[in-house]
Amino acid sequence: MLGFSGPPADAQTSAGPPPHAGLLPDHRLTPLFRVLFIPEISIFKPSPSHKMKKFLIILVLLLALCCSAATSHSPVLSSCSSSRNYSSDDQFSTSLSKLMRLLLLEAPTIGFGLRSIGHGEGRAFGLAMCRGDIPSSACTACVHEANDHIIHHCPSKKEVTIWLDHCLVRYADRKFFGEIDDSLKFFVTDNRTVSQKSVLDDKVEELMKRLVKTAYLTPLLFATGEMQLGGMGELFGLVQCTKDLSGGDCKSCLNAAIAKLPSYCHGVRGGSVFGGSCNLRYELYPFYDSS
Repeated sequence: MLGFSGPPADAQTSAGPPPHAGLLPDHRLTPLFRVLFIPEISIFKPSPSHKMKKFLIILVLLLALCCSAATSHSPVLSSCSSSRNYSSDDQFSTSLSKLMRLLLLEAPTIGFGLRSIGHGEGRAFGLAMCRGDIPSSACTACVHEANDHIIHHCPSKKEVTIWLDHCLVRYADRKFFGEIDDSLKFFVTDNRTVSQKSVLDDKVEELMKRLVKTAYLTPLLFATGEMQLGGMGELFGLVQCTKDLSGGDCKSCLNAAIAKLPSYCHGVRGGSVFGGSCNLRYELYPFYDSS
């Protein structure tokens, strides 16, 4: 199921979890895909050839829908400020448009973009971070998709954070660079549990702490790794921080997220923590590119 803790008082949150995830009552769903319903309307008895044509048309539409779902960078989690808005003729609107274009150009090159545009009340601060194992083309696609979700789900908001599986995009009308964001944490977990819950919890903590020791000392602030679990198979993990943080702050941010795992991910087969400054994920199957 999906859990949430610690939003700012003026934040609106939405979440669109993967099919196996649940949602706590204090959230609203943001559907990622629209299911097409094609009514069968006919004023004559169709011939066999007509039936086959209709079948093929419906099949093509369903395949297109499936392909669209497969290429989406779900889940989508977002936090939108509810009290600070801008209008289309504000200087902030102009600054934000320029900012998003720059982030879209910068992030795919090195996996991270950090910019501020404008002056005074019209100044916009933003960052975009892509997961450390994805190619630049996937990074571009993910930041594009995040921008589309911002437009549709957080229109005219002066502070927004949006997470997709492959990227994070964040902007605000205030400077937040170099600061650990403890105000937002989303927890996405698999509903399935293992029989040896405490054993899995201990192994997850062990792997995560091992990855933190690697990540905070690398320029990318990113690490992946695996661990054998005997009868339970193999454990895969990923940790990452936004690159505006120092190595020490990255370590602190990830360790704080790890400390929350037993409360939200006790004995479950997979879990993720999405934060404004760092995130982590573990699964009992490979989910990242280790090449």
